[in-house]
Amino acid sequence: MRNKQIRIGTRGSQLALYQANQVKEAIAARFPEIKTELVIIKSKGDKILDVALSKIGDKGLFTKELEQAMFDDEVDLAVHSLKDLPTTLPDGLKLGGVLKRGEVRDALVSTKGIKMSDLSPDVIIATSSLRRSAQLLKMNPTFHIVDIRGNVNTRLRKMENGHCDVMLMAAAGLQRIGLDRYISEIIDPEVIIPAVSQGAIAMEIREDDARTHEILHDISDPLTLQTTNAERIFLRKLEGGCQIPIGCYSSVKADNLNMRGFMAYVDGTNAIEHVVEGKLSNADRLANDLADYFIAKGSADILERIRKFNSQ
Repeated sequence: MRNKQIRIGTRGSQLALYQANQVKEAIAARFPEIKTELVIIKSKGDKILDVALSKIGDKGLFTKELEQAMFDDEVDLAVHSLKDLPTTLPDGLKLGGVLKRGEVRDALVSTKGIKMSDLSPDVIIATSSLRRSAQLLKMNPTFHIVDIRGNVNTRLRKMENGHCDVMLMAAAGLQRIGLDRYISEIIDPEVIIPAVSQGAIAMEIREDDARTHEILHDISDPLTLQTTNAERIFLRKLEGGCQIPIGCYSSVKADNLNMRGFMAYVDGTNAIEHVVEGKLSNADRLANDLADYFIAKGSADILERIRKFNSQ
């Protein structure tokens, strides 16, 4: 890597560029002598837009091409939504840090002001997430849910053109690109449990790049890193991924951590939910305890059924 330059790999969507620029600005504020450059790379998830995410496979769906760019020395780090980053990274790469977490919760998105209490089988609900649809179907198995793909603006356009009446999306994404006016309700995490590490911006680097790691360490948020790492331990132990109906929500008060987990079959049946609480300093142990509860309740059987469903 050139002495005073860092090349930041990013996807080209408005949201991805916003997140990459947040990293760029954080580096500039802390290290004004370092020049930063954004390098736009298209991922598999950006190229295949006519197939449900769960049918494509979730191993590096939005990250693989960015990771290859690091191996090819085209970029020095890659910026991701942490919820898109697999819990096991390729050999030679590691998580270099995370920015302070944004809004964790999901949002109901509507141009008609539709709220959660207004949802009925007559309302067409769109989401690309099996986690969200499973939790909706757990509430009401007669809900009409359709798949939707594309970046935030594409999805909003599809909704306005009649594809659906409402959408469920991560609130943080809408807020970050100034489209929070479309949010009709931010959903209580006890109603829809968010995705693991939702709302966090991740910076992935090469393991042998000590200089970039030192720079990112200085801009990384310790609390966000601690809580999202615990959530990712929970997900990794269950052998889940971003296309499995698994969620985990962490909240911190003083030095206490509360972790709530969710897992179900795609139709919302066989749901497992559990909460663990304890000292923040024991976050990793609490995450393992939460995963152990799910394993004892039959999470492996649920995963096997979901993977068979996704392969059909």
